[in-house]
This record gives sequence, structure tokens and C-alpha cells, in this order.
Amino acid sequence: MQSRLKLKQFEKFDSAATALEEVAALVEGKVSPMLAKLLDTLKDEKKASLAVADPKLGVAINKLPGLSLNPISDSTTSDIYRAIRDHLPSLIPGLLPENISTMSLGLSHSLSRHKLKFSPDKVDTMIVQAIALLDDLDKELNTYAMRVKEWYGWHFPEMGKIVNDNLAYARVILTVGMRTNCSNTDLSEILPEEIETAVKAAAEVSMGTEITEEDLDNIQLLAEQVVGFTEYRQQLSIYLTSRMLAIAPNLTELVGELVGARLIAHSGSLMNLAKSPASTIQILGAEKALFRALKTKHDTPKYGLIYHASLVGQATGKNKGKIARMLAAKAAIGLRVDALSDWSAQGEGKGDDVDEEERSSLGVISRSKIERHLRGLEGKPLLPRGVAVGPNGKAVSAPGKWEVKEARKYNPDADGLAGDEPAAIEPASEKKSKKEKKEKKEKKAKKEEVKKLLVEEVSEDEDVEMADVSAGLGLAPPNLNGTKTKPVANIKKDGDAFSETLSSVSEDTPEPPASPPWQSSILGNTIEAKKARKKERHERRVTQAEEKSKKRAERKAAEARRSEREERRQKKAAQEARRASDSASAMVPAEDPDVKLAAAAGLSLKKYKKKMAKGQIKIKADGTPMVVKEKKNKAAEPITPESSGKKRKLEDDGEKSEKKKKKSKN
Repeated sequence: MQSRLKLKQFEKFDSAATALEEVAALVEGKVSPMLAKLLDTLKDEKKASLAVADPKLGVAINKLPGLSLNPISDSTTSDIYRAIRDHLPSLIPGLLPENISTMSLGLSHSLSRHKLKFSPDKVDTMIVQAIALLDDLDKELNTYAMRVKEWYGWHFPEMGKIVNDNLAYARVILTVGMRTNCSNTDLSEILPEEIETAVKAAAEVSMGTEITEEDLDNIQLLAEQVVGFTEYRQQLSIYLTSRMLAIAPNLTELVGELVGARLIAHSGSLMNLAKSPASTIQILGAEKALFRALKTKHDTPKYGLIYHASLVGQATGKNKGKIARMLAAKAAIGLRVDALSDWSAQGEGKGDDVDEEERSSLGVISRSKIERHLRGLEGKPLLPRGVAVGPNGKAVSAPGKWEVKEARKYNPDADGLAGDEPAAIEPASEKKSKKEKKEKKEKKAKKEEVKKLLVEEVSEDEDVEMADVSAGLGLAPPNLNGTKTKPVANIKKDGDAFSETLSSVSEDTPEPPASPPWQSSILGNTIEAKKARKKERHERRVTQAEEKSKKRAERKAAEARRSEREERRQKKAAQEARRASDSASAMVPAEDPDVKLAAAAGLSLKKYKKKMAKGQIKIKADGTPMVVKEKKNKAAEPITPESSGKKRKLEDDGEKSEKKKKKSKN
């Protein structure tokens, strides 16, 4: 072996730590400074080739500037390295095989510990623990803050209505102590000026009980816990944001650090989440609802933990499912980039020199696409690139200074009035609510339907005359006393022929009294009596429904007969007009001027000439004829109840016309 292979150069490691660093760099495919220094001594070699065991390391060596050697890494190099490892003691003088095995074992243990040691920037276990602790802190903070307000509220109850922030409330307790010290204490660093003034004014007239110094010490200890937990929660939130940006920048850009951390914690690790499809990511956290829907054959849920993402919050109800599906698809792609890229934890740290913007570029582009698609679905104008969008879908400006908001105050105007003083007038709202508008529309529609049912249009023929209420009934004429009358349609049936007459009904006629509510004849409170009443009620409803359907059918049949009668009347009139035109064209060789006048009067030429001869047609100023009805001489007619009724009606009409003339003259 020594005749074929010769040692060109050998460099020993200074210590075990140096050996670990060099081997770790070689495993990762990087050229360490010690290896680069060793390769500088081989720059003068021009005809030689460099055998490299790892292909990745060979690519890295080939990128070194000024190196003319050609790295070779194939099956022949692996055979050469196997021979070198077997005959290494003979190539290096003074190296014993026992020492080689001991050093190899120690170095392999150190390298394994180095690989298993977690990197501080790429740990998903820390994210799982941090988000779980954050949720626990929120629960504990709410409990502690509620207890502080309830405890100190016995001494100063008014402050709970003025200061609604838990941290500010606890800091005021630590600063003020007893409420009597409130007027002499400066609270400008904790509260705004107007709230500070309100707190001091309320302390002067407070109705709280007195407490001892020992009670105050215990309350302040609890307030210190609230302040400490709040500050630690803020610090933990910042830590979680930085860890999420380090381990999953694309997921953080898409759904936010809190939702992303909850997704990772729910799945167990970043790699498990990256292996999940988009449909699983979409409903992650809604497993109970999913299996319940599958069991009951209902609709499956559209979203789980991803519902709390800001993009889903911007969408309206009908678009939330679409945006959740799109966001889950983009998040699945971003997760695989975060978990499997060169700079990820699984990529063994390669490409650590990549900046944060390049790491999260996929998430930023995907989020902008989803936002533009959402605004297109909602019909909103597209915002320019780089503009932040809030949960309500509007552009968000730079965050302003945090301020303590004053709690809602008591409204004394809502109290009852003790005397006759006027009540406070509430300002009328400019815009009415949608519910009130909807109710008004429904009431208006109901009124119109009632009017349509009450008003019946009755078609009159020329030969139909006005009849009195007593016509055909043999009744005495009613005493109207000058009241107005309404036309009401009375339909009489004589075989198949129908006649329509108008009768007059007084407006002052009282309406029939409303029928009393139906009450069952079965009494008692036993089960049998209840069943009998229920059965009776059901039978009554069935009979009422049958009666309504019967009346509806009769009404439709009457309308059908009326429409048929109107069609027959129109056909007859058209036929008469056709006959009149035919006879006129046959009898009159030349154009008769009375033909146009007869057509204008709606009469045949024969009837027109007869009425013209009797003087029943007058020509108006514009040249159109007008038919004048012949007044019958009613003086010779015997006085009957019918004639007396008609006479009284004519007298009433005459009196009304005289009254109208007097009013017009006045």
C-alpha cells in the first residue's frame, strides 16, 4: 500500500473542540478555515486531481477562488477512501490502531451531541410551550384582575366604573393606596388628565367602606401580581413573535403569529403540520364538529383555528369559507417552504445568510393575492401595494399612542321623574334602523292588499240602470238623511244569465259586531279532556280550511264567468261593428258623412239616423256627436215604493248640486 499511496501533507487538530467544529463543517458541506488553509498549499499543483468523499463538499471546494485542482467525487473515490481508512496507521507514522478507535469513538459522540443540541433560533418546541403558557396567563390574569377589582371595590367602588383597564387599575392601587390619598397623588404617568380628574373627584364623595392597613397590604400584593403577570405576558408575546418569525416566517405572514403558533401546537410540531394537506389545515381545531357532522350526515365545518386569522375576519359571511380554503392552501405551501428549505431546521442550517425578507417573500406574495381576491369578491376598490389592511377590510394607518379609555358612565337622565319637571329629550337619530323600515314596508303592503280586496270593479253596460236598495226586494226606501252613498255590486243569478246592479249603502251603516273568540265546549283539565279539545280544535281548523278553499274556488269561478261574459260582449260589439260597416258599404254607394259620425258615437248608421231624426243626438262644438237620453215623463206614472225611492234620490241629488253651486260661488 505504501508503494501505491504516499502522504502528501498531514495537519493535526489542536483540541477535541476544534476537531468537532471541523467535522461539523465537513458534514454540513462547508469549507472550514483550517481546510481552506490546507488547500492553499496545493494551488501550485496543475496536473493533479483532488478526490473528495462528499459530493456537496466537492461543490463547495470547487467554488474556492484560485484553486486549479479538479475535485472528483464518485465510486472510485469511495474505494480509495476505504483503503486509506484501513491502512491509516501505516501511512501516518506513530499512529496506533487503538488510538484511532478511541479518537473516532469520542469524536462520534461529540458530533451526535452537536446534532441533537437544539438551535436557539429554530425550535418549534419552544413555540408550543410559549403559546400554551400565553393562554394560561390570559386566564390567570382575568381571574386575578377580577379579584383585585372586587376586593378594592369595597373601599373605592366608583373607580371600577371610571378605569376599565386592568393594568392601569392595579397601578393606581399601588400608587394611591387609601382613597383619601388620591387628591394628593400625581397619576399623570398612569392615567390621562380627564380620567385622573374624574378619579380624584369620585374619591372625595366615595361611599366605600373603610379598610385597615393590613387589608391594603394584601390588596397591593395581589395588584403587584397583576402588574407582574401583565408585563411578563407582553414579554412572552414579543418572544413568541420573534420565534415564529425565525422558524415559520411564511406562515406568520399569512395567518399571524398567534394563529400560526396554535396550529403548530395543535399538530405537535412544524414538520407534522407541513405534512398535512390544506384541507386538514383548514379544519384543524374543529375535529369534534367534523366527526359530529359526518356522523349525523350534516354539512362539515368550513374552518377551525384558521377562523381567527385576520384575512378570514375581513371577509363577510358568504365569503369566509372561500377565503379560509384559499388561505389554508397558501399556508400549506408556505409551511413546506418553512420546514424543508435550506435555511430551515430540517435543512441543517444551510443558507443562514439569507435575510428575513427573502425568507418570508412567499408568504407576503400569497397574502397580497388573497387580499386582492377578497376585495374583488366583496366589490371593494383594490388598495395599492404595501398598504396594511385591518380586520374590517379598511386601510390601517400607523398605530397611535395607547390610551386608557374611560368606562361608560351612569346616565342620570334615565331616572324616573319625581315631580312635574319635563323629561330629557333624546336626540332623534338621523337614520332609521333597517328593522323599522322593513316593518313599515310590510304594513304598507298589507294595507294595499286590504284595499284591493275591499274595492271591486264592476263593469257597466249602457242598458244597465241604477237601481235603489229597495229594487226587486219589495222593501221601503231607507232614510239616508243626506249621508253619502257607496256603490256596492249586487250579483243576481237567473239560470245561466247574470245581471249586475249597483245598490247604495250608507257610510254610516254600523259594521256587524266582531264574533267572540271560539271556545271549546269540553271542560276539565284531565288528559282525556285535553286530547278531546285538541281533536276538536283540529277538526275545526280542517273545516275552516275547507270553507276557505271552497269560497276561493267560488270566487275564481265567478271571476272566470265575468271574464267570459266580457269577452262575449266584446266579440258581439266587434261583430255588430263589422256588420254595420258591411251594410254601410253595401247600401251607400258614395261616402255618407253620417258614417264617421255614427262610428264616433259608437252606433250603427241605422240607429244613428233614427236617433238623429228623434233629436236624441247633438253635435258638439268640436264636431263630435253626443247621444242624449230621452227623459221619460214620470208624472203620469203611479206612485210605487220603487218610484218614490227614485224620486227621493233625484231630490237628494238636486239638493247636493245646489249646495255645490253655492259653495263654488262663495
